[in-house]
Amino acid sequence: MVRAAALLPEVKSHYGDLKNYVGGGWRAAEATDWLEDTNPATGHVIARVPLSTKDDVDAAVQEALRGWDAWRRMPPLDRARHFFALRDLMEQRFEDLSRVVVQDMGKTIEEARGEVRRAIENVEVAAGIPSLMMGYNLADGAGAGIDEEVSYEPLGVFAGISPFNFPVMVQFWFWPYAVATGNCWIAKPSERDPAPMQLVMELVQRAGFPAGVVSLVHGAKDTVNAILDHPEIRGVSFVGSSAVARLVYSRAAAKGKRVQAGGGAKNVLVVMPDAKLDKVVSNLVSSCYGCAGERCLAGSIVVGVGEVHADLRRKFSDAAAALKVGYGLDETVQMGPVISSAHRDRVVGFIDRGEEEGAKVVLDGRSIRVAGYDGYFVGPTVLDAVRPEMSVARKEIFGPVASLFESEGLEEAVETINRSPYGNAATIYTSSGKDARDFRSRVRAGNVGINVGVAAPMAYFPFGGMKDSFFGDLHPQSRDAIRFFTDSKVVITRWP
Repeated sequence: MVRAAALLPEVKSHYGDLKNYVGGGWRAAEATDWLEDTNPATGHVIARVPLSTKDDVDAAVQEALRGWDAWRRMPPLDRARHFFALRDLMEQRFEDLSRVVVQDMGKTIEEARGEVRRAIENVEVAAGIPSLMMGYNLADGAGAGIDEEVSYEPLGVFAGISPFNFPVMVQFWFWPYAVATGNCWIAKPSERDPAPMQLVMELVQRAGFPAGVVSLVHGAKDTVNAILDHPEIRGVSFVGSSAVARLVYSRAAAKGKRVQAGGGAKNVLVVMPDAKLDKVVSNLVSSCYGCAGERCLAGSIVVGVGEVHADLRRKFSDAAAALKVGYGLDETVQMGPVISSAHRDRVVGFIDRGEEEGAKVVLDGRSIRVAGYDGYFVGPTVLDAVRPEMSVARKEIFGPVASLFESEGLEEAVETINRSPYGNAATIYTSSGKDARDFRSRVRAGNVGINVGVAAPMAYFPFGGMKDSFFGDLHPQSRDAIRFFTDSKVVITRWP
């Protein structure tokens, strides 16, 4: 039985009608349509979100263009100092940011703290821009007395369209690098949980970023299309489902923009017979049920190789059943709700279809109730005897549902991963260096874990992705991000 949490008060009762942050100040959108933003644990409305128009997007772009020339000419070290200031402010408001993430997105407080910490780490890496943005040169590189050099230069205005599951962190995969390199940024957070980015913009303002350099525009599909079509936006960073990522990539690239578009995932965790199962199980549970399974690095399919499968099924199911589900502001809660009632119904629908198709429901989270809350809860769910052709094996569920496969050997497990159209992450649990080396070289996945269930790169490494999990060339974070947000200028010099 999954245990429920006790009733907790709201962090704040209501954030009111949200505004855009444009030109260094708060500005009401010209929107005529609004959405209600609810707390996933309680179902209570905590804000109204404007669906910004094409004119709202253009207003942000024009303010960015006005601020861009002075910003790009500012020495990189001076730009970095704004990030040092922002980092200090985020540390001061660390707990506030984390609690707003819990309230608006639904994850646990520890998960929210981890998200905010990852955001701060990206700020810290971007503050090293004087080194990261260095070019290179070669004396006499083009001949005797002719020198050649490369410099990296900003392009202008970029925009970031981020998903609901990490309302702070994903924007920080992109914008610190874009802005540190001398560009301006327009953030379009998910309309499902935009409140955390409101607080981020308050800190951006306090950190002294000049007017127009960083903007926030709320909205949904029409707002996104206005971003993709705007002729003055030079590039777009996106994370979401694979279907939408493909559309964003195609539409923006057709307009001549740079694009990095992260898509969905169906991550596979392979457990070899020589794995230390008692240590592996807690890692598996964290991977599959952390953030209620609503993350692109969540484990979705657990493959037991050989004789380990039966023992794995029992221990994994028992550990998942012991998780405490409730409102994430309770420090003892281990899993929160999913983002909305519609998404809860979608996840439950997948469990229903899996059962209809012949999967065995070992642990059923469909009927969970959390005392004192009317939120969107789905309990940890384990499906066994899953076959590759089943919908739960092929499609991204994005919820707390783990499908168990049985495999005869590593070869079959690797084929299971490589057959998938997704290529975000894959993990192997083993004590064999040979198997680990074979796995890492053969799997078609951008983030590979060796005895690590959530293969999340640190800020100074790029966040990988292959196949339908990523559309573009250069990935978020680190040096890839620096190259994405700059253009190479080659100068050849001869003095007669």
